[in-house]
Amino acid sequence: MPEARMTLKILLPSRVFAEKTGVSRIVAETRQGSFGLLPRRLDCVAALVPGILCYQNDVDGETFVAVDQGGLVKTGSQVLVSVRRAIAGRDLEQLMYAVSREFLSLNEQEQHVRSVMARLESGFIRSLAEFHHD
Repeated sequence: MPEARMTLKILLPSRVFAEKTGVSRIVAETRQGSFGLLPRRLDCVAALVPGILCYQNDVDGETFVAVDQGGLVKTGSQVLVSVRRAIAGRDLEQLMYAVSREFLSLNEQEQHVRSVMARLESGFIRSLAEFHHD
């Protein structure tokens, strides 16, 4: 009986970041902690947090990918990971630094947009409350 393997596809908003075949295991991070996927695991869906995704296959060996928040879907032998940003590498220390530098800290523009959206939302709620009282 041949050994079961998975196909891993990592998707970014603009392109396919990686597509790997013959994957024997995957480890991903969620809010509840890290979890592993093996080829015969039941189908599942998971929300990913910024962190390190690890996979292993015969061609690349153990490979690490720093990923931003996103989702993971396993159906049969297919595993799809959809994230905003990803950086691949073999040096785990550099990837952890990339996660803390690029994924966990909001840049000034994102903070400004969130601030504007919060003001718009609060203004809308105030207007709606005033309309309700009239």
